[in-house]
Amino acid sequence: MARRYNTEEALQIIMDPDKEETGEQESGSDSYGSESESESGEEESAGWISKNGTPTNAETLRYVPAATGHTGPTFYAIARIIDPLSSFSLFLTDDIIQHIVSMTNLQGRRPIADWRDVDSDDLRAYVGLLILAGVYRSRNEATISLWSEKSGRVIFRATISEKRFRRITRAVRFDDRLARPRHSDDKLGPFRKIWDMWTHRLQMMFFPNKEICVDEQLVPFKGRCTFRQYMPKKPGRYGLKVWAVCDVETSYAWRLQLYTGKAAAGRAETNQGMRVVLELTEGLQGHSVTCDNFFTYFPLSEELLRRKNTLVGTIRKNKPELPPELLQTRGREVFSSVFAFTSTHTAVSYVPRRGKNVLLLSSKHRTPGICDGPKRKPHIIRNYNKSKRGVDKLDQAVSTYTCRRRTRRWPLALFHHLLDISLYNGYVLWTAVDPAWQRSKSYRGRLYIEQVGEALVQPHIARRERLPRSVHTAEFVRQAQAAASADAADPSPGPSAAIKPKMRKQCQLCPGKKSRVCTVCCKCGNGICKDHSLTICSNCST
Repeated sequence: MARRYNTEEALQIIMDPDKEETGEQESGSDSYGSESESESGEEESAGWISKNGTPTNAETLRYVPAATGHTGPTFYAIARIIDPLSSFSLFLTDDIIQHIVSMTNLQGRRPIADWRDVDSDDLRAYVGLLILAGVYRSRNEATISLWSEKSGRVIFRATISEKRFRRITRAVRFDDRLARPRHSDDKLGPFRKIWDMWTHRLQMMFFPNKEICVDEQLVPFKGRCTFRQYMPKKPGRYGLKVWAVCDVETSYAWRLQLYTGKAAAGRAETNQGMRVVLELTEGLQGHSVTCDNFFTYFPLSEELLRRKNTLVGTIRKNKPELPPELLQTRGREVFSSVFAFTSTHTAVSYVPRRGKNVLLLSSKHRTPGICDGPKRKPHIIRNYNKSKRGVDKLDQAVSTYTCRRRTRRWPLALFHHLLDISLYNGYVLWTAVDPAWQRSKSYRGRLYIEQVGEALVQPHIARRERLPRSVHTAEFVRQAQAAASADAADPSPGPSAAIKPKMRKQCQLCPGKKSRVCTVCCKCGNGICKDHSLTICSNCST
């Protein structure tokens, strides 16, 4: 596609907040100010040279975004989603369940003398109880309290006994410990197979929108682990670091990468942030990547442009591509902005308060745009603030009803994180396929997680042969088994009816059929409005 040069903008422009602006674009507009506006309130200067000798340009190429194609749930996912449980099962697949079952049974037979093998229903029931404990905000509650008749919940006692739950927790494994190679460089070995199978499913189910965000997560864990990290700004501080790329609009976790520390050679990795972004965005085009100053490099932005993607992010002051003029804050007014350009990039220096300098680099913006308002933020900063919290919103949503429980084994902590992400991604898919589901409720996420947890434990309750000792719990099991028998005798409607949104009926007699139905005719069964309904007594109707 042909590109044209934009020569109407100045080389570097110093925005003076004290001068009056006339005819500037409204805040929130995607267009930028004209040349006459910049001449009236801006001061031009000569070309600048960066630390590494790169000159700024007087001309910029117009940015033309590449097409992204279909976004949202993939057709593969849409064809397989019929209820909340099916959307969750797209991530926790039968293959993953079977692998965990085989490894758990293998481990359970070794230290536990009277071990009883688990099957797929047992493991799903175990996962369902973990999920329900998260829904009830019981992640820090003792296991004995969850099964208590006074303080616990009936569904826990109705599913499995406390002793059985503890034994499964003790024995659950994701690989054969005795079959591991004695000298292996793969630090993720105990969880590698499950992690690869699961992360592959994340990308199969969803196409991200144009705006994506790259950031880091922390899986809280304080036990022994060779690649445990300390991140003081995160709530947990200690844990496992995960690089994540999320869709900004939905916060869907599209690709994850676990950081396992330095390589075996022990040398510190250079340009780690650049490597992470390029690996996480592999295969994408037409997207705008938002990240913080840990990831932002000028060579990274150039490489993303070659892949038909753009970059918007804060950048550190020590980067050699920045001209010294952008680093100076002495003598500058508060809320002033300084821009510098190359043919494909824009750098901006913004002073939010005296002595504070915020630097951003963008290959998406090519002109100096300023928003209306008292703080006069550049459009680049507005775009960054809008898109930077994609991963943070994911962390917030996941932590609200997390199924994480205290453990000393990092593979189990990672498995809990896997369940949390699968629940949130499944919720995104389900609400995209059926937007009308529980639309009036402000706590749809909680309802989704609760339904998934109950659906996972229901088959195990239905096949339970021995009733619990508690009278109340035994009655709960009888009712659940009776409901399961009734469902088996009268199967639920097909997939199309399960996800079909409710439509408001319309009057059959009104022209255009746009009137709201208030009643139904007793003879023909058609919906009618107030204007076409009559009220008569029973004697006159005969």
